[in-house]
Amino acid sequence: MRIVQCGDAALEEAAAVLNAGGVAVIPTDTVYGLAAHPSFPDAVERLYSIKGRERRKKIALLAADTAAVETFGGPLPPRALELAAKHWPGALTLVAGDEGFRVPDHAWTRRLLAACGGVLRVTSANLSGGSPATDAPQALADVGLSADLVVDDGVSPGGVASTVVRVTADDGMEILRKGAIEI
Repeated sequence: MRIVQCGDAALEEAAAVLNAGGVAVIPTDTVYGLAAHPSFPDAVERLYSIKGRERRKKIALLAADTAAVETFGGPLPPRALELAAKHWPGALTLVAGDEGFRVPDHAWTRRLLAACGGVLRVTSANLSGGSPATDAPQALADVGLSADLVVDDGVSPGGVASTVVRVTADDGMEILRKGAIEI
């Protein structure tokens, strides 16, 4: 495990780790995240193991932009596109079908996502049931020692996990978790 300060060199190193099937702690606009590339099932399995998360609970995807969401998950329903246009980038996770997506309001993280093909599986960097980490030392104490890399960008500006909304088949919506954004 290595700790690096957020910046261009850290971006290259984090992309190399993730694109090789590693696991990294990364900053976001809400809380720190534990990330793995979705193309590496063993890396995604490590996320579950490190966090102590139940396998039946899916891990959402952070995306570089709406186009990356649609490339990975297909076209978003009209209601999801409306919410995305209003709240992305930002602290809103949209669940369409059986995948959750979020475009973070953190320029470095969006650059990392783009360098990794557009999306990464990311869960909050804490043990399951614990408080989300809002800085690298807390993330390191909770889950970082089991990661390959920890990127430190100081205290997360949001400090609160994202709001999670499911867009239903009839284009309605259901709030699954209240978070940083009021819907």
